[in-house]
Amino acid sequence: MKIIIGSKNPAKVSAVKNAFQTDDSIEFIAMDIPSGVSAQPFSDEETIEGAINRAHAALEEGNGEIGIGLEGGVNATKHGLFLCNWGALVQEGFPPIIAGGARIPLPDEIAGKLLAGRELGPVMDDYTKKKDIRENEGAVGVFTNGQISRTEMFTHVTKLLAGQYEYRKNNLNPLSIPAAQPK
Repeated sequence: MKIIIGSKNPAKVSAVKNAFQTDDSIEFIAMDIPSGVSAQPFSDEETIEGAINRAHAALEEGNGEIGIGLEGGVNATKHGLFLCNWGALVQEGFPPIIAGGARIPLPDEIAGKLLAGRELGPVMDDYTKKKDIRENEGAVGVFTNGQISRTEMFTHVTKLLAGQYEYRKNNLNPLSIPAAQPK
């Protein structure tokens, strides 16, 4: 089986490999696929849409059996601006499988910069005085003091996708499910 990952971000690629590591016959192909949403998604809906867009385009461009899109964003609540992360798994003839993951509030100093129009990755690079935080521990790693990395966060989401995929594969008649249309 060939799984096309809609990103070359090392944290996302590792997450997909971690979730599907039980099957040695899987070929993983990472492709640089645009999300089709803002560089900084600002809601669950926009973040989900980015994940679905990446998954559909990965499947189409990579010519695999499964396309996976993972997208990080932020979501405003009455308790502050929270990190959010979503994933989508797409296969031909089925609606996308969607899963979300961990959420933590961002400190006001970081949230304010995002609300002013900046993107989280560069803000975190400036804040930590490091380069490419989004490809390593991520904001979640920084603000959980290393307890959870970005790879672990996306691995959890990808395992939720993989589990739903396996359940669907083992329990549903594919003719009874309408195919989803990409946006």
